[in-house]
Amino acid sequence: MHEDNAVAARRLFAALGKLSLGFYPTPFHKLERISEEYGVNLYIKREDFSGTTLFGGNKIRKLEYLLKEARDTGCDTVFTYGATQSNHAMETATAARRCGMKPVLFLGAIVEPKAGDVRANLLLDAILGAEIHILPSLGRSTKDTMAANKELFAARIAELAAQGHKVYDIPIGGSTARGAVGFAEAYVEIMEQARAMGIRPDYLCTTTGSGGTLAGLAAGRALLKDTTTKLRGYQVGKKDPATYGQGIVRLADSVLELLGSETRLAEGAFSITPDYVGPGYEKPYKEANDDIRYLARTEGIFTDPVYSGKAFHGMMSEIRNGTIPKGSTVVFLHTGGATALFSEADIIGDLGELR
Repeated sequence: MHEDNAVAARRLFAALGKLSLGFYPTPFHKLERISEEYGVNLYIKREDFSGTTLFGGNKIRKLEYLLKEARDTGCDTVFTYGATQSNHAMETATAARRCGMKPVLFLGAIVEPKAGDVRANLLLDAILGAEIHILPSLGRSTKDTMAANKELFAARIAELAAQGHKVYDIPIGGSTARGAVGFAEAYVEIMEQARAMGIRPDYLCTTTGSGGTLAGLAAGRALLKDTTTKLRGYQVGKKDPATYGQGIVRLADSVLELLGSETRLAEGAFSITPDYVGPGYEKPYKEANDDIRYLARTEGIFTDPVYSGKAFHGMMSEIRNGTIPKGSTVVFLHTGGATALFSEADIIGDLGELR
């Protein structure tokens, strides 16, 4: 990483502006036991320590930029969308409360919550006093569930407007250009930390769902003119391979445009693998759960079965099969979300078994 590129990137972030909602830089440290066992130099970036609560995660970086725009445009209410156990929805509700705004959540019930047994992120949403609307998924994806209910959202916005409120509308995952800037900044932060430790990552591995995290990281890589670190995304849900990667490229280029940079993504800026999704989004499977246990039992670190657990499994599979070669310096981005370990049985799978 050339230091001048990092300085120039930070000027662009500062010019756009954000709120201070998280605790940065987040910790960055080596996983000594796994590194020794597999002959790699494996580091972890702890976005699960982002704040603003014990239940934080990577979305706080996006919300620092999004809620600044909400505040600057006079909004007092924040809408967002996701599954019932959405980390993004919970973190949005948390950040909105910290900013004095009312959170309104529309949540698709991929796994139907049980009355009288509200768990994990949905429990936190309730404690935060978010206005919660549970929408039946009817076998659809969260994206399709939300697309089918647009009239409901518009009607609620109109009701609030009639009462004198102004709504800031955040899409699933906060995956807009402004939100993804948070992860362009995260890329710069990671490389600054790596440089201070005297290392240069060969791989940066992360989960990818709505695409904002991966797009932001790719934009940060472009800002630093980094051509040596391979950026790898592991899908957590089924996507259309013909359009998914292209959408992330467009979003990354929109991040760069918003920042006022003339740089655009080069060919091969990142790679995506769908090989570790398993049965689908919020659907666990044995091999991924085995690696969730492995990380906990070797390094004492918890990941969730929806996002980071599947990505960690994907990365470890590639270390084991040689796709990521021995001797490589690898950074795993822990995106948070371990609250999902306390969610419904259909989400955690066999992790609840005593063994």
